[in-house]
Amino acid sequence: MLQSIRERAQGWIAWVIVVLIAIPFALWGIDSYFQGGGKTVVASVAGQDIARSDFERQLQNTRMMLREQLGAAYDPALIDDGDLRREVLESMIRDLLLLERSHQMGLRASNDEIRIAIMTNPAFQVDGRFGKEAYERTLSIQGLSPAQFEARLRQRLVGSQLERAVRASELVTEAELDEALRLLGQEREVRFLRIEAAELGSDEPFSEAEIAAYYDAHGARFEVPEQVKLEYLLLDEEAIAAAAPPPSDAELRQRYEAEQARFGEPERRVVRHILVAIPGDAEDGEAQARQAAESARERILAGEPFEDVARAVSVDAESAANGGLIGEIQAGLMDASFDAAAFELPQGEVSAPVRTPFGYHLILVDEIKSASVEPFEEVRDQLVAEAAEQQIEALYYDWAERLATMTYEAADTLAPAAEALGLEIQSSDWVPRTGGEGLLGHPRVISAAFSDEVVREGLNSELIEPERGRFQAIVLRVTDHRDATVHPLADVREEIVAALREERAQRAAVARADELIARLEQGASLEDVAGDWPVSASRTVGRNAPGLPDEVRALAFDLPRPGDDGASYGRVALLDGDVAVVAVTQVIDGTGEDLGPAQRVQEADALGGLIARGYFDQMLADMAARAEIERNLGDAGSGADE
Repeated sequence: MLQSIRERAQGWIAWVIVVLIAIPFALWGIDSYFQGGGKTVVASVAGQDIARSDFERQLQNTRMMLREQLGAAYDPALIDDGDLRREVLESMIRDLLLLERSHQMGLRASNDEIRIAIMTNPAFQVDGRFGKEAYERTLSIQGLSPAQFEARLRQRLVGSQLERAVRASELVTEAELDEALRLLGQEREVRFLRIEAAELGSDEPFSEAEIAAYYDAHGARFEVPEQVKLEYLLLDEEAIAAAAPPPSDAELRQRYEAEQARFGEPERRVVRHILVAIPGDAEDGEAQARQAAESARERILAGEPFEDVARAVSVDAESAANGGLIGEIQAGLMDASFDAAAFELPQGEVSAPVRTPFGYHLILVDEIKSASVEPFEEVRDQLVAEAAEQQIEALYYDWAERLATMTYEAADTLAPAAEALGLEIQSSDWVPRTGGEGLLGHPRVISAAFSDEVVREGLNSELIEPERGRFQAIVLRVTDHRDATVHPLADVREEIVAALREERAQRAAVARADELIARLEQGASLEDVAGDWPVSASRTVGRNAPGLPDEVRALAFDLPRPGDDGASYGRVALLDGDVAVVAVTQVIDGTGEDLGPAQRVQEADALGGLIARGYFDQMLADMAARAEIERNLGDAGSGADE
């Protein structure tokens, strides 16, 4: 057939076809054939695009960072996905604005700065030192090549130069510091009355119009997030261990024989020595030192205790004070010639003079502790565990590569890979975009599960390794999908009625609080107006003092300074729905008198950083206001153009 096509593709028709094919290549390049006609853009900042793929990667990294920072407290259900997506996009927009201004100012990041930043990044280190394999593997997990990562790192470093310059430009005067210390160290004498809203509620029914209005105004509260059902293959230590044969006794014994030093202790000797230094100012210093050592040895052989001669002769003051005692040594610890003599010497005998770089030594062995090795039977379990761990590590990388290859080649099914590797295809129930249970709640897994390739195109995901340093990988596919919806009004009617009752009760509590404040300002005391509601004892508190509800403490420091003969009053809603009436009866300013010069410098630096941060944020806001910014996050974004 190919020969037939070749024979017919002659003359002017063939040339027309060639021209038609060549035009797109000339105008757009060959890449357009492989990139599907262009990338999806989530924002454009002064002509620079933010690709959706870059945005999704940054979103995934942000989720991972939150997971690592919060640890066991991390709960995807408590993080609004739409808000998080908007925050990540705004952060990327700010980075582009900052980079553009930095380039305009001629700021650059050198190759040395890039190298130092990479070498000192803990994520790329093994045992405290940079590891090339760790570097490449971490980037691979993030879907980045070294060139891509280094380009982005260069952009971040350039942007950070401008930020550091702005922050370093702020100077704090002594007057500004004194005023800050006055306010930051300020204490207030506070009392408060809690009005219990539940006691002021009523059972009066709500109209259907009121219920419908609440439903319309709080639609986000009743949303059901986007959901998927998944099939997945999980490759982990357990799956590999189940398929890996246990090591034979012969293999274990071979390992035991090769690594016996790990399972026992070598021969050790308790030694003493006498050191005679070689004078550096005498032509025959070497001979003099050797003769002095020989003389000391003769004294010992004549019956004088080694310890007494050591105290009198040895120039090693520390050991001489202990009768020449060095202590317990093992082969390889001392100088080679010292080692050779000490480990050939019988116990209780004095060596001939031994030459080392330090001078001439006389050596005495006090005690010989023979080498010992734990029997094979006692360390067999340890050997089995180590062999299994090494086998799992070796097999994991081989299986992971095969799993990635097979699920890529058969992109619409997991069955071939499952059969070839002996893995079980597992299924999930509905998993929301906010995350499921266990592994299905990990940000990397969720990001892959809701990617366009997996959800819209029905393809297998790429190989995902959720945690660095763990032998665990997953490939998934979507078997069913639900777009985000809103619960019908009928399903949430009772929930709305309960919320309306709470709002009604709180409005009544606020109204009662205003009445009580009016009476307090006319001269009544908290006890006069409280009735059966509890009144707190008077407390003098600082801005961050524990023990008060956060809302009460915040209001106390917002209220005006009271006059000499009264108090200042205000009200605040508490998280539980109650309302507090707060009284501030005294304000005690901070002085900073207890701070030394060094502490004042630290406080000034901290204050300067806060002020500079405010200036920097204002600069970014001004840059954003002046720039042409288009956002296109879809349903999760604002959709606003600027």
